[in-house]
Amino acid sequence: MRSVALKLTLAFLAVGVLGAVLVGAFVSIRTQREFDRFIFDNSQQPAIAALSDYYRSHGSWEGLDRAVLNAAERWQRPDRPVLVTVTDSQGLVVYGGPDPRRLGTQVPERSLHRAIPIDVDGEVAGYLIFDFFEDRRAPDAPENLFVAALNRGIVLAALAATVAALLLGAFLARTLARPIGELTAATQRIARGELGLQVPVRTHDELGKLASSFNSMSADLEKASRLRRQMTADIAHDLRTPLSVILGYTEALSDGKLQATPAIAATLHQEALHLNHLIDDLRTLSLADAGELPLYRDWIAPGALLERAVAAYGMQAEQQGITLRTEIAAGLPSVNVDAQRMAQVLGNLVSNALRHTPAGGDVTLSASQEDGVVLLSVHDTGDGIPPEDLPHIFERFYRGDQARQSFGASGLGLSIAKSIVEAHGGSLTVASAAGQGSAFTVRLAA
Repeated sequence: MRSVALKLTLAFLAVGVLGAVLVGAFVSIRTQREFDRFIFDNSQQPAIAALSDYYRSHGSWEGLDRAVLNAAERWQRPDRPVLVTVTDSQGLVVYGGPDPRRLGTQVPERSLHRAIPIDVDGEVAGYLIFDFFEDRRAPDAPENLFVAALNRGIVLAALAATVAALLLGAFLARTLARPIGELTAATQRIARGELGLQVPVRTHDELGKLASSFNSMSADLEKASRLRRQMTADIAHDLRTPLSVILGYTEALSDGKLQATPAIAATLHQEALHLNHLIDDLRTLSLADAGELPLYRDWIAPGALLERAVAAYGMQAEQQGITLRTEIAAGLPSVNVDAQRMAQVLGNLVSNALRHTPAGGDVTLSASQEDGVVLLSVHDTGDGIPPEDLPHIFERFYRGDQARQSFGASGLGLSIAKSIVEAHGGSLTVASAAGQGSAFTVRLAA
């Protein structure tokens, strides 16, 4: 199978050869024609001058035979014989070469169109007609030597153009094929499981953009694989903890080492709820990733969503000594959302805010409008999030300490919240500084 570089090189070579041949043929034919015309123009001048002098001196064409024969010797060449015809101003033949029968005959109109006028003192006294026979120029004739030298030059120029096309084609083919070969090798290595490979970006054209896109894709694949492995390990860890508690208690109960008590039953129930909550979170994420998260939309006022969250977490905030309040702008349009899912989003955000806000602090739920977009924000005066953790705050099971705590019990709260908001066509962002609190903002189309 031929490589792309070889195919491109052959294509450039074919174009170069074809172009050189066509140009050479055109130049050769055109030059031969123009050269013949040049020879003809030079050869006719002595005849015109001799005939004009004859007519001027005699006042007519009478007795022209001998005069034309004398003048013809000046331009007649044995290597290219020519039949000379001279007519008067009316087109009657006054000299017809060696054939006396042509004298006095009328020359056809079409022949006069290519005849050369014989001008005598500003008047046309007659016409001169050349009829060339087969070109029998000798090989060593000056004209032949000139044309041969010209043809050799054309052939050499064509060969030089072909070589240049071959060299340029090989260079361009290598330039184009090299990044393609690098991309091919890299994709084969990725197919074998070597994720994260990067190829050099050598140009800024389409191939350069392709290489940049490949590098981004490769980095994303490597990151996704790493996150998947980390998430699998984290899920196994989070599942193992409640299962270990449940297995420990049930084994002790079955061996008779413990007696069933309401406290033990409550502990087992709590761990079972923990497992159920984790499974529900994972299911929600899987549905969101597949684009199949069911949404039961309805038009609802943004303020109603915030009031519902305050009612759900008001008691907890009061117990922690935290002020939980709302700031709702007037005249806000309704939003088309799934009320239960948005309650889950705001619940996650408010729960995290309360977890990291000390007693005496504030958690503010606000609703406003900006450029046709409704903004729902949850702002706290708590610990804040370190800058190194902010880019990863929405990743599943991220291990940054502050971010990890902000996720909640299962470590998936913010990931789920972001997925739900994006399923509504909106976005969820965060702004925070360590020690200055955090602000999570949901943006929804009005």
